[in-house]
Amino acid sequence: MKATNELSPTIVACPNGPLLIRGDFELVTGTGEQIPRQRKTIALCRCGASTIKPFCDGTHKLTKFNTENPAAT
Repeated sequence: MKATNELSPTIVACPNGPLLIRGDFELVTGTGEQIPRQRKTIALCRCGASTIKPFCDGTHKLTKFNTENPAAT
């Protein structure tokens, strides 16, 4: 059971950028192995170009990663 002072995780999809995850959560690989993290808030790569995957290193800015739906523009 979680303590009442622990924060439920939230995920924010940054426009043209990473997914920001905050709160109490466990990050695991596709095979279930835990991925260590140092902070309560992490940024996960969505562009696929980060050199520190699964974490974001800001490369999305250099690649001009775009999350907008092309059909909507």
